[in-house]
Amino acid sequence: MKGFREFVLRGNVIDLAIAVVIGVAFGNIVAALVKDLITPLIAALGGQPDFSAITFTINNSKFLIGDFFNSLISFVIIALVVYFFVVLPVNRLMERFKPAPLPETTRDCPFCISKVPKAATRCPFCTSELERVA
Repeated sequence: MKGFREFVLRGNVIDLAIAVVIGVAFGNIVAALVKDLITPLIAALGGQPDFSAITFTINNSKFLIGDFFNSLISFVIIALVVYFFVVLPVNRLMERFKPAPLPETTRDCPFCISKVPKAATRCPFCTSELERVA
């Protein structure tokens, strides 16, 4: 039980749990926005009074195509929000704090194609004389 307690109380597990709860709540808000505002607006433009009630029936099986459209629109909105408010800012932040590339400290020997230090005047692998690099 001690190991389990340490696992649960570890910071990143709690952060993940909080993120899931907030994500579900955000998903519910977006689903309500789509169901109550966006799809009725689209349905009004299309002449259908209740977009979410669009269905069709095949062999007494009812297909709720309007609910599918609601879910699809919710997914697109959530994906856009996550992309523009999470992915893009994190990528920009990562680029800003990306360390500068280290200067090359080696070069290729033109005779044996081995990596040798830039300051070397003789290749340690094939013993060929190398040009000095400034």
